[in-house]
Amino acid sequence: MTTEGNRMHTDHDLLAVVSQSGAAVTFFDAVTHQPVATVRTPAQPHELCHDPDRGVLYCAITYRSGYYRANSGPAHEIAVIDTASREVTDVIDVAPEHAPHGLALDRRRGLLYVSVEERDHAPGGVLVVDTATRETVGRIDTMAPGPHWFVITPDGRHGYAANKEARHLSVVDLDSRTLVGRIGVPGSEGIAVSPDGRELYAAAPDANPAGTATRGVRVIDTATGCVRRILETEGFVVPVHTTADGTLLVAEKRRADGAEAAGVLGVHAPGTLELLGRVPVGRFPLTITSSPDATTAYVSCVLSSTVTVVDLAGPAVVGELRVAHGGEGGAHGLAYLPAGG
Repeated sequence: MTTEGNRMHTDHDLLAVVSQSGAAVTFFDAVTHQPVATVRTPAQPHELCHDPDRGVLYCAITYRSGYYRANSGPAHEIAVIDTASREVTDVIDVAPEHAPHGLALDRRRGLLYVSVEERDHAPGGVLVVDTATRETVGRIDTMAPGPHWFVITPDGRHGYAANKEARHLSVVDLDSRTLVGRIGVPGSEGIAVSPDGRELYAAAPDANPAGTATRGVRVIDTATGCVRRILETEGFVVPVHTTADGTLLVAEKRRADGAEAAGVLGVHAPGTLELLGRVPVGRFPLTITSSPDATTAYVSCVLSSTVTVVDLAGPAVVGELRVAHGGEGGAHGLAYLPAGG
């Protein structure tokens, strides 16, 4: 591996990590855990989505500063980063829509789905962006003020939006581009769908210390829209993620002595959702991704501005990536980039 300015060449897989307050995306070597390149972005980036067919990352620019319901104003851009040159090559402006957050890619149709918050005379919704033209070609209302995370089923027929304080998940039909259902939950954070599309996992309630609902993950039957069971947790869950083999990863934020403490990642077996183990992660885990072979998980933690690397066979922590930041909000969105893909 050779160095060229701020850029190194590697044949290994890469992990891309957003620094929210650092206004940057850093690429790390997934084997050595060394930084390979850093790309400056508009302030403040949040989530990432990898489009291997077009060789780009989409990066949601959500607010000018701050967080949901505590910011200086919404942004309305999606930065496009070329993964070969590692440069921002385009910026998609979705105005008058604003506060883009959740990103989900339908590779078969060449569509990017982007959740956006409510604005004057329009509820929160999901934008449909053509990845070839980078134009917005549709909008699906979610009938909630703040849709954030958004996932689609493996067959590309349905999508689900988590809606923060709204007491439902929004179910949308991606063929007709309409809202077709609501699933009752006491507020929600991250969501994930099983590889076979039969189950939806929703972190609920939202991470509000005043909440009284049972903390954990709602396991939902996608055929009926009914909550089958609750995986109870001690702390509030923000991100959830399913690996390629169906392992469910659940990250809890924890507090101690009135301050944010180290979080915890729970690893649940495919199918049965049996708890296989827990490992410590950084402060305020916010995003999870995993390697395509389902052996390694990555948990970004925004307050410690770290990414915890977890060997899922243990499970055991095998590394920690430190992400430069310019304020309170550090490591946020993640994307795994296989070598050559």
